[in-house]
Amino acid sequence: YTLGPIQSFMFLLGIYCAGGYGGSISAILIHTPGTPHAAATMLDGYPMCQKGQARKAMNIALQASTFGGFASAFALLFFAPQVAKFAQKMGTPEYFLVCLFGLTIIAGVSGKSLIKGIISCCFGLFVSTIGIDPMTGSTRFIFSNINLYSGFDLVICLIGLFALSEVLAKSKKSDANTKTHGLSKTDTGKISKAEYKRMTLPSCISAVIGIIIGIIPGTGASMASFFSYNVAKSISRHPEEFGHGSVEAIAAAETANNAVTGATLIPLLTMGIPGDGCVAIMLGALMINGLTPGPNLFRDHGPVMYAIMIGLLFVNLFMFIQGKYLTGLFAKIINVPVSILTPIIVIFCYAGAFSVNSSTFDIGTVIVFAIIAYIMNRLDFPTIPVLLGLVLGDLTEENFRRSLILSDGDWRIFASSPICIVFLILLAVTVATILYGKVKAAKSTQGVPQNG
Repeated sequence: YTLGPIQSFMFLLGIYCAGGYGGSISAILIHTPGTPHAAATMLDGYPMCQKGQARKAMNIALQASTFGGFASAFALLFFAPQVAKFAQKMGTPEYFLVCLFGLTIIAGVSGKSLIKGIISCCFGLFVSTIGIDPMTGSTRFIFSNINLYSGFDLVICLIGLFALSEVLAKSKKSDANTKTHGLSKTDTGKISKAEYKRMTLPSCISAVIGIIIGIIPGTGASMASFFSYNVAKSISRHPEEFGHGSVEAIAAAETANNAVTGATLIPLLTMGIPGDGCVAIMLGALMINGLTPGPNLFRDHGPVMYAIMIGLLFVNLFMFIQGKYLTGLFAKIINVPVSILTPIIVIFCYAGAFSVNSSTFDIGTVIVFAIIAYIMNRLDFPTIPVLLGLVLGDLTEENFRRSLILSDGDWRIFASSPICIVFLILLAVTVATILYGKVKAAKSTQGVPQNG
């Protein structure tokens, strides 16, 4: 309220970009993603930490985040008008197909069983329907409980599914005086040339994916990180390493979710449409300073806009410098004994859940989701697809139903534009590839001679 447009926007951008990277720190060290989109990083970051390579995992995340941030900053600086024109062509059918295409990521995060992954995702999709129907305004599955009118907040579900469930798992198998994993003396955090070579292609592809998804309002970094993770796995020469500490996986996920940061500003500045909830706050910062987003913003306030776009480069530079010199300090958290670390995590989980809506009901919700996640882990059901269903559920349903309303129930609306046709082809190829891979894997398993 008191700063000028450039200073206030830089302040918010610093928080936004640093938060994109910061979520990976807890995801890697204590199996608790600090933000929803860091869940993809957690899949391989935490296993690498368990192997005694915490510093290396955090270093990969930092460098990938910085690369993604710079890529999106340059995209904002040089291609904002052209990219905004593409975003304007996206209608409700295109949005639905993007979300449907995003759901194919289930295959990449389901572990050994695709069926269990689909069941988990369906559970997440079901939970996303609880609350008020977005099209009719009627209530669904709330059982006369006023606390369920707005459904379940994604952050609250995230805390229960990953943070508290991890505490439950650790309390069962860890002695009170043991440490988590400890920092390995041999882990210097250095990345070898061979690892850089492996990371280059998935990082470049993930930057493009993050930028494209970032310019599509309402999608966000979670979809970008999971989608990039899936693409990196499909093109990798070592897909068997994914889920067990793959450097390519960490690089892909972190590049994508930070490539979103600058890209979400493109529809905001050029059309006045916030790319996600965080950027909506930046819209307020512009309005407070008398700047109205839209086509005339660059014409009327050109110097301010270019100062903001160039400032995004400095934001990512400062993020890299701080991360580089504080990584060692962050990593020391895993030397804390479980008996001290566990209650601290639990307290912050409850405090975080309560702070979202200032509701004690949310604390109970966190506990319920933690128990569900614990049971799922015991039955070998993956929890990441649940998060995927929660992230994409609302957007998928709303655009699907709106498209059918616009077309009077005519399904041909989903093939009514070149963008729709491209996504339908990609969807068909992806599903066929997944099924072919599963059939091939099943045949190879059957062909292995049994011992004895």
